[in-house]
Amino acid sequence: MQTLRDTFWLWGQDAGTHHLPDNPFKLPGTNRMTPLEGAVYFDIPNICRVVYQGKPTIPYDQDAIVLDCLDRVVWSIADYGSMGRPDDGDADVREVIRQAKLHKNVVGTIMDDFFVSKEHWAKYPVAKLQTYKKELDKKTGRHLDLWVVIYTHNFEEAVIPYLAKCDVVSMWTWWAKDIVHLDENLARLKTLCPGKKIVAGCYMWDYGDCRPISPELMQMQLDRYYAWLKQGEIEGVIFCTSAIADIGLDAVYQTRDWIKKVGGEKR
Repeated sequence: MQTLRDTFWLWGQDAGTHHLPDNPFKLPGTNRMTPLEGAVYFDIPNICRVVYQGKPTIPYDQDAIVLDCLDRVVWSIADYGSMGRPDDGDADVREVIRQAKLHKNVVGTIMDDFFVSKEHWAKYPVAKLQTYKKELDKKTGRHLDLWVVIYTHNFEEAVIPYLAKCDVVSMWTWWAKDIVHLDENLARLKTLCPGKKIVAGCYMWDYGDCRPISPELMQMQLDRYYAWLKQGEIEGVIFCTSAIADIGLDAVYQTRDWIKKVGGEKR
């Protein structure tokens, strides 16, 4: 039977990328932890390996081979270009197909920050996403899930056709003060993508207000996700991120202790 730990994912990004350029999120310390080290540190068996600030660059061979010890890997495609590199979703898809052929634990792709800018959406019309889905499955000879990130402040009817083409929708709360609205936001998301698998994003830093998350709000977030998993409301939780896991944040230690406490429970 599946345990809660089996449903956990780490948001894995190159070391230092959340401090660049010029520390936009006002993070303390220096991040040296790699994505794989982060997975080991948290004891999380699955990873979303996400391109950020232009890193890593194609080809992903060295970055991919070290992840063979993990259960499941999802690679990013069509990430928001202003975050560090020109958009080239076609090249991303070709590389994920190549990696999926080499590594059987590659089970999907994820579009990070997809709804941040409507100009970004324009580069990826719904028909293009459908083409990507067909290419991923046909050229790998197996099904790869298409994931997408959506922030609670991006909920609007215009996203519905995009969510309909995705297999997994990942919900994120950008401002920690909005954690108190988790239940209503999950309910709202389900009206936008009925029947879709939903994975909750779990921040360990308040990226919206660029400050630590209070222990109370962090615990509220973890408690809600625990309840949702037990109730079958969500398919998993993604913890963000390896790029802040070694900089001395209390929320990181709180999360690690929580994973150790509940990870072995039956789903």
